[in-house]
Amino acid sequence: MLSVLLVDDHELVRGGLRALIEAFGNYIVVGEAGDGRAAISQARALKPELVLMDISMPELSGIDAIGRVLQASLGSR
Repeated sequence: MLSVLLVDDHELVRGGLRALIEAFGNYIVVGEAGDGRAAISQARALKPELVLMDISMPELSGIDAIGRVLQASLGSR
C-alpha cells in the first residue's frame, strides 16, 4: 500500500480525490490538509510516500509548501 497525503483548500475536492484514490486499492489516504502550513505539519507527522497538493491555497501556497515538505522529508532520513 502506498500512503497518500491529500492537500487542497476545498473539502469537497479532497473527498472526491480520496474516493478515487482509495478505489484503486493500492493506495491509502493517511491524512488531509486544507492549507500549506497544515500540509507541512501533516507530512512531518505522517511521513506519507506521496503528497498530492493543490498549488493555489490560502496561508501558504502548494508551491511554497512542497519545498518545505521535501526539506522535512529529506532531513528526517
